[in-house]
Amino acid sequence: MVFKRLLGSLGVGGPTVDTVLDPGPVLPGGPLTGQVHLQGGKADFEIEQITLELVARVEDERGEEEREGVVLFDRFTVGGGFRLAEGEHRSLPFTAHLPWETPVTELYGQPLGIILGVRTGLEVAGAKDKGDLDQLTVNPLPVQEAILEALGQLGFGFRSADLELGHVGGTGQRLPFYQEIELSPAPQYAHAINELEVTFLANAGGMDVVLEADKRGGLFTSGEDALTLFTVGYEGVEHRDWNTEVDAWIAQLVERRAAYGSYGSYGHGGHDGHGYGHADHHHDGHHDGGRRSGPSTAAIVGGVAAGVAVGVVGGMVAAEVVDEIGDAFEDEEDED
Repeated sequence: MVFKRLLGSLGVGGPTVDTVLDPGPVLPGGPLTGQVHLQGGKADFEIEQITLELVARVEDERGEEEREGVVLFDRFTVGGGFRLAEGEHRSLPFTAHLPWETPVTELYGQPLGIILGVRTGLEVAGAKDKGDLDQLTVNPLPVQEAILEALGQLGFGFRSADLELGHVGGTGQRLPFYQEIELSPAPQYAHAINELEVTFLANAGGMDVVLEADKRGGLFTSGEDALTLFTVGYEGVEHRDWNTEVDAWIAQLVERRAAYGSYGSYGHGGHDGHGYGHADHHHDGHHDGGRRSGPSTAAIVGGVAAGVAVGVVGGMVAAEVVDEIGDAFEDEEDED
């Protein structure tokens, strides 16, 4: 959906801008391509700069109350320095590369409820305006999909996904927020944890996988959180036995939590989000086991994918997600 409007700062008769993204989802760290269409107004205008801004709807759980807001997380200049004649139509193709940590918005064709947008900015003779807004759809990288697929085959189910303001301690995180994918526990781990949260922090050389499990509280004990981190590479994804590898990660996460037995051993890093005390680092290497087994349709549908289809955003369908992104940014512009 495109939210196009007249360049309000110049009033009636000013140029309009409409950005059209190339069809299909994009990948974290991959190219974002499309065209910016300009329509001249009732006079000649000097187009000083055209920018694309990547924006996200982010939750802020710091403090006593949970809040939501729109966060700008990258910005590209795609044109400018020319005169747009009266009534002239001009199209400018562009290619920009997304940050590696760009959140995933879609899994197995189902929206996760993550709200991302590409907002076009137009600067004309010193007057700035936020032009149109387009929804951004991001698919997981192959290694991200492999890990989520393995979790589905192991019996974990999708609950929700959100973006949290803050930083994950002990990592090279660059964006001002991180994505959490919340899963219900597989039956074999239901006695130990209530929920598993997965965070991917990708970069050009590899990816950190942060796992967080909240521990079930007993009759005389309160529930506590456990955190751990693993590092994987992008090569040879199809040759690894991800079911066995991911299952070992989770078993290690549960075992280490039981061994340390203290919330403070892992804990949260205060206002910066997650922090690590005894986080385990597993560095990537070639797996000695057999080739990765093909996806089990029944396992995926019964696990992560089914959870997405049934539970995403409290039952929101794709069209409602599109409406939500528009409402989010319109509210933010009204505040401006």
